[in-house]
Amino acid sequence: MTERTVVLIKPDGIEKHIIGKVIDRFETAGLKVVALKMVQLTQAILDVWYAHHKDKPFFPSLSEQMMSTPVVAFMLEGDGAIQKAFDICGPTDPADAPAGTIRKDFGVDKPHNVVHRSDSAEAAAKEIGLLFTPEELY
Repeated sequence: MTERTVVLIKPDGIEKHIIGKVIDRFETAGLKVVALKMVQLTQAILDVWYAHHKDKPFFPSLSEQMMSTPVVAFMLEGDGAIQKAFDICGPTDPADAPAGTIRKDFGVDKPHNVVHRSDSAEAAAKEIGLLFTPEELY
């Protein structure tokens, strides 16, 4: 089934100058980039994006890190895109990620794991709505 999902190259990925390497992994796996832009996240966006983490003690530092530089936001489309993106990114903690995944190859720890990816169709729909207008989707 064709799905759409969102990936962010987080500030630590931006600082490592690996934007092209990250996007290439998804394209090589057969996923199509249907929207792409650099965006500065705001606290208002992060309050909605990470609503499930808002009451946790790490939320302020997570927000600070995610706003420290612009991020590259892109939407992918393809058969099983959500699971494919998970497989390409690897688990949240780079220490648990298999070799060859983005998080294992480039990540340092859970907060500095280079990418965010939507974890469900519902999350993808919310994240698409927060970052992209209909005119930006191709």
